[in-house]
Amino acid sequence: MSRLPLVLAITGASGAPYAVRLLEVLARHEVPTWLIVSSHGQRLLRDECGLDSLEALEAATGDWSSVTLFPDGDRGALPASGSQRTRGMVVCPCSMGTVAAVAHGTSRSLVERAADVTLKEGRRLVLVPRETPLSLVHLRNLVAAAEAGATILPAAPGFYHRPAEVGELVDFVVQRVLDQFGIEAEVGKRWEG
Repeated sequence: MSRLPLVLAITGASGAPYAVRLLEVLARHEVPTWLIVSSHGQRLLRDECGLDSLEALEAATGDWSSVTLFPDGDRGALPASGSQRTRGMVVCPCSMGTVAAVAHGTSRSLVERAADVTLKEGRRLVLVPRETPLSLVHLRNLVAAAEAGATILPAAPGFYHRPAEVGELVDFVVQRVLDQFGIEAEVGKRWEG
């Protein structure tokens, strides 16, 4: 497994449970992770998961010895530099505001700058939007981000595995994210034919 860090950004789209589970799996498998949580992401962690601080997020996701936290306001942090090698970046969940910023390269925050750097360096950028319905503006921004090189992986779980609880729906999406980066961790049931 690559020892290059994976950049994980948590933004303000509903879907904080996806981020928490993804971070838990990354930490448990000791995947080097550079974590950035936007202020809106922090709010949703509180509102949707009852995690009212980054300390609470750490407690909920396990040992952070492989996780490095960066403040979203620090556009000079390591993830903002193309000379810092990473295995890529995932924005999970990804707000439509972040999609728009990525699509248009605005880079107003560390999340946005890190995504911009990921694209310019030709690395994998996975955006996990969770919004419905989608406006024409959303659709155009998603297309622009995809044309720039991002992978759009909607938080849209399947049902062929007959999930019995919400956690299985979350794991379905998290498994797809892990697969995008070749991370060997089996959390979701796969199609068996």
